[in-house]
Amino acid sequence: MSAVAIVAIGAIIGMAAGCFSGLVGGVVDFVIMRLVDMMLALPGLVIAMALTAALGPSLVNAVIALGILSIPGYVRLARGLALALREREFVQAARAMGAGTIFIARRHIAPNVAPAMMVYASFHFGGALLASSALSFIGLGMQPPHAEWGAMVGGGREYVLAAWWYVTFPGLVVALGALSANILGDALRDLTD
Repeated sequence: MSAVAIVAIGAIIGMAAGCFSGLVGGVVDFVIMRLVDMMLALPGLVIAMALTAALGPSLVNAVIALGILSIPGYVRLARGLALALREREFVQAARAMGAGTIFIARRHIAPNVAPAMMVYASFHFGGALLASSALSFIGLGMQPPHAEWGAMVGGGREYVLAAWWYVTFPGLVVALGALSANILGDALRDLTD
């Protein structure tokens, strides 16, 4: 469930900012893209660990930190698609008829950007699942007595020689979840092409 929230935060904010940046251009585009470049220059998992440790170890704080750090990928994808779409005839016709930027973004840009964003989100889901499990593994995610796959692996590492299944099965579930998300992303990409 945490991976869904991480992907939702990144996709919603990233798609809105990217579409707006690509459609408006100019100074707005420059400022948004420099902020994205600054976020991409930082190591994501290290920053997520620092933010989660500073805010306090909990699943909500881990999801917020990982969600914020996932925004730049969505912004760059949405901006690139919006830059290509803003020169298309239907967008130029909407501008000539007096449509505003928000209307064009909502009516013309977002529906054409959405399929690519869904494919990217399905690929990102696997990475979000792994990152969330990694934070829980080191004790910064879900706290006991609640169950989380990364925390299960972290708690069972003391017993790996005596009871290997404590670590193996939660680890396999995490790996299969990430693999399933990537297979879904491949299928979505084939459908949307």
